Amino acid sequence: MRIGFASDHAGFEMKKYLIGYLKKEGYEVIDFGPDILKRVDYPDYGAKAAAALSRGEVDRVILICGTGIGMSIIANRFPGVRAALCYNPFLAEIARLHNDANALALGGRVIANELAAEIVRVFLDTKFGGGRHLRRIRKIEKIVCAFSEPLKGQK
Repeated sequence: MRIGFASDHAGFEMKKYLIGYLKKEGYEVIDFGPDILKRVDYPDYGAKAAAALSRGEVDRVILICGTGIGMSIIANRFPGVRAALCYNPFLAEIARLHNDANALALGGRVIANELAAEIVRVFLDTKFGGGRHLRRIRKIEKIVCAFSEPLKGQK
């Protein structure tokens, strides 16, 4: 499984920790940046990782900013990306099981690295439940497509 990562400055240290953790577990990791600890804007890096996920270049992405909120917002703007902000393993499990989330947003300033690693483990190990949940995801996609089409009479 190919896992993409992106962070801003507030999530940089957690990103490095989690990349090391996943490499030890045998995952292929792609780091979309930043490469050094400096003040950056989360949309620049979150967009790179979310676009790669949207294009199918990676199987999952893990996005880290100060709270995870900003990264989840930018990621969810990309087609086919279902980003979930998770602060504990239960949320990660439900995000995968019920919502087939393929992007995980974490808050580098609000959870410890060890907890983040457990959240990531659960996120990657949990399979999508399908069934009624698949019907709901398809309904979301249909609604989004309907509202993405230009309004009649507007260019």
